[in-house]
Amino acid sequence: MRAVVLVGGEGTRLQPLTLTVPKQMLPIVEVPMIERAVTHLAAHGVTDAVLSLGYQPDAFLVAFPGDQIAGVNLTYAIDPEPLGTAGAIRFSALAGGIGERFVVVNGDVLTDLDVTELVTAHIQRGAEATIALTRVSDPSAFGVVATDEQGRVLAFVEKPAPEEAPSDLINAGTYVFEPAVLERIPDGVAASAERQLFPGMVASGRLFAFPSPAYWIDAGTFPAYLRAQMDLLDGRRRQPPAPGARRRDDGVWTLGTPSIHGEVVAPSFVGDAAFVAAGAVVERSVVGAGARVQEGARLRSSVLLPGAVVRSNAVVEDSVVGERAVVGEEAKLTGLCVIGGGLEVEPGAHLDGCRLAGRVRG
Repeated sequence: MRAVVLVGGEGTRLQPLTLTVPKQMLPIVEVPMIERAVTHLAAHGVTDAVLSLGYQPDAFLVAFPGDQIAGVNLTYAIDPEPLGTAGAIRFSALAGGIGERFVVVNGDVLTDLDVTELVTAHIQRGAEATIALTRVSDPSAFGVVATDEQGRVLAFVEKPAPEEAPSDLINAGTYVFEPAVLERIPDGVAASAERQLFPGMVASGRLFAFPSPAYWIDAGTFPAYLRAQMDLLDGRRRQPPAPGARRRDDGVWTLGTPSIHGEVVAPSFVGDAAFVAAGAVVERSVVGAGARVQEGARLRSSVLLPGAVVRSNAVVEDSVVGERAVVGEEAKLTGLCVIGGGLEVEPGAHLDGCRLAGRVRG
């Protein structure tokens, strides 16, 4: 089985982190989103994947010099210009020489969906395309799908007003396509799967859906990006938060050889070569590889990306600190603050709900 993985977007909702790193290369507990997505496909028999690239494509080529993830062979299709989701699927499938049934996934979706079962249902129904669905409390921010008892799609409405949503089942960002679907997508122009392709296929009667109760999250916003990491710590995924991680007797997960002298409260994760000083407290947080939490600092329900530093007596709550960023002494971050990679929060600064793409002084 082959797959197209959509990773071309600029990730504007995750700025400032994505100003320097493509969205799907951002880590979820040490593992890039794209690696988690492709590893999941590998577990369901996908052997080859075409990465549909656009924004900062070189970052992917550098990250995977052997052109493989979890044994899946990678090829790259770099869009010459923005083509929309449907246009990118067509361009990438043709560039990768795909001429048979294939899977499509959004690279920022993390899921435990049974892709094998999805493909089987697709084949049994004689579908031309099948969309995986998940149930949400508020479907208005997604593509909403209504089906009949056989799973045939009766309506596909992209981001309807809450009172106009035909169901609470949404497009979960994993599809199975027959090659004939590519003929429905115009060549060389921008086209949306959600606004054009799927609504246009409803009348054919060959567009089906596959609801699943499996874990699912679109990690493309900061609340979701933080929640995806907490879900791994909290055990919602029923797997170690990162490959090779070890769980200590106190329930704290570690990877490699971190140096822990302060208090780390489970569920938390401390990565390789990370440092937690005596007198520091880390609660329900991710401390990435090489990150440092200095004496008297407190970290709660937050993520430090690799190489980040929280200096003495600083407080970081419900926030994300980018790679090699520094939170100065006695500074305080709350309310889902996000500090861009390599930036510095000056000592004593108090920030709530910030998106920091430049230097902040106290």
